[in-house]
Amino acid sequence: MRPILGVAGAILLATVLWDAFETIVLPRRVSGRFRLTRSFYRVTWRPWRVVAALLPRRRREEFLSFYGPLSLLLLLGLWATGIVLAFGMLQWAAGSALIMSAGAPGFWSDVYMSGTTFFTLGLGDVAPRTGFAKALTVVEAGTGFAVLALVIGYLPVIYQAFSGREVAISLLDARAGSPPTAGELLWRYRWDKSGDALGELLEQWERWAADVLESHLSYPPLAYFRSQHYNQSWLGALTTILDASALVMVGLEGGCVHQATLTFAMARHAVVDLAQVFDTPPGPPGPPRLASADFARLRARLAEGGLPLRDSGGDDADGTGRRLAELRQLYEPYVAALARYLAVTVPPWVQSVERPDNWQTSRWQPPAKLPLL
Repeated sequence: MRPILGVAGAILLATVLWDAFETIVLPRRVSGRFRLTRSFYRVTWRPWRVVAALLPRRRREEFLSFYGPLSLLLLLGLWATGIVLAFGMLQWAAGSALIMSAGAPGFWSDVYMSGTTFFTLGLGDVAPRTGFAKALTVVEAGTGFAVLALVIGYLPVIYQAFSGREVAISLLDARAGSPPTAGELLWRYRWDKSGDALGELLEQWERWAADVLESHLSYPPLAYFRSQHYNQSWLGALTTILDASALVMVGLEGGCVHQATLTFAMARHAVVDLAQVFDTPPGPPGPPRLASADFARLRARLAEGGLPLRDSGGDDADGTGRRLAELRQLYEPYVAALARYLAVTVPPWVQSVERPDNWQTSRWQPPAKLPLL
């Protein structure tokens, strides 16, 4: 049994160390092969999401918001446990060559020895006796220091990327409403007759989409971190920008159309690649996000702000509606699959009722009577 357990310990150690290396150090690639971290999140996220679905909406969002940070701590604990257990198995396979102040050497004594070495406790009640056991102890001590150093650098990077992502989402609140919608975004930029300001905004969001793609490919746990408000999310913001870019491409004119094409390409790239990372293939189409009645209200809303869409025929069968439907098909199935997996509500195209933005509300007072931008 000792040789078999030794081989198993070596495989476990290699698996954990390679997984930690890929998660923290190695630049991420879109890959569907087995990884320990990937399995950990799939096993823990599904029951967490099921429990959240049983709670009231406000409590649900609060409960879901705990998962991202807590999962990081649990993942680090999983790595530490795997390394300690793997070195304990190797020590036992080497013959439990320990000097003990009390008791007889055995498997759990080897695991205890491994734990005190990994966490550099240095209690002195257990010590290696043979050359091979001493070598394993030195290697594990070095591994423990390396893992600790990587973790110290890993957490700040995660929270820096999270903060950068959320800043842009907060800025979108006053520009596109709460939740953000493409119709509201374009309507609030109705003053921009030349389209320059809208083009500049879309350029900023093109870079934001690229940042989200890079950071969430490198650090997939970021996708589970929730925004501060229940009606905001990184996926909702990305969907709004895709909607707005598609609408500009097919219905508006001016210099912002070219920038909208670039932003659409980058945002769509992010959605598709992240859907592959989380293994959420597009499923059968659900209820349409932009029904004929909603499209008519969207037209009327934009026309009211002096932004009539090209080919305005009045129903969804005109050229604008057909081109918009073709563009929507390029990303909406992936957005819907990601939203189901992450338990996120996808924002609509146009607000059904007028509601205050998050910046206009307070927990102590009713929504302030402040003008919409």
